[in-house]
Parts: sequence; structure tokens; C-alpha cells
Amino acid sequence: MKKTGSLMMGIVSGIAALGIAGCSNNLPEKPKDKNCNDFEWDYDDGVYECEDKSSHYYGHSYFNGTYFSNKAALKKSTSYKNYKSSSSFKGSSGFGSGSKSFGG
Repeated sequence: MKKTGSLMMGIVSGIAALGIAGCSNNLPEKPKDKNCNDFEWDYDDGVYECEDKSSHYYGHSYFNGTYFSNKAALKKSTSYKNYKSSSSFKGSSGFGSGSKSFGG
């Protein structure tokens, strides 16, 4: 039983290490923009978002040097569409976002 516990601990540790490494996504460098002093990565959309509460652009998505006031505007952008469909997209892969069905 002791060997089984050690084996399970090794497997769990390996999976955790892979999960942590997979989450980093080698994010692009934070933008340096005079209109916003604090950016956070939006893992869903693969872009930075302005988190500077004193900025006019607070809550805006920032992509390719442009601020987008809402997600709809970002997703209409041709350059964003190209990025999202490319291999360099750094957003979520949709894991866990599949359809849900309930039996009945």
C-alpha cells in the first residue's frame, strides 16, 4: 500500500507541474502605454485589459496598440480575428466550455 501511495503522489505531482506550466502560456510583455499604468492578462480573450482605475480606459481591452471599450468591438476587429485563429493566440483553448446536457 505504501508503494501505491508513493506512485499516486508522483503522478499527482507530475500532473500539477504540467498544469502550472500549461497556464503560463508565455504571455506577451505588458503594454507600456501612457493612458494606462496597470494591465492584467485576460485569459479568455488572449489580450491585456486596463486595470488602472484612474484611467479613462479602465476595463477596456488592449490589443495591437488599440483600446476596445467592450468585447464585441474587440471581436469585430479584423486583426483580432486573425490573431484568434492563429497559432500565436494566447487565450483559453475552450477547455471546459463545451455544451452541457442533463438527462431526464
